[in-house]
Amino acid sequence: MKARVTIMLKSGVLDVQGEAVRHALGTLGFSGVTGVRQGKLIEVDLATDDRAKAEAEVRAMCDKLLANTVIESYRVEIA
Repeated sequence: MKARVTIMLKSGVLDVQGEAVRHALGTLGFSGVTGVRQGKLIEVDLATDDRAKAEAEVRAMCDKLLANTVIESYRVEIA
């Protein structure tokens, strides 16, 4: 089973990388871009067929290591 974890900075937290990308896009002529948020996508392969167990395990991974839950939020998708 495969899990996809999308991690983004929480709203209100300054996204320095996103702001740098937005500025670079402006200098390249893309003047209509008013905001960019940059995040992470992590794919995890799991040796289980139990969706509920897989989601619980991945959420525990996020809380303990993959995401800094003080400033980041995450979304888990099980496929």
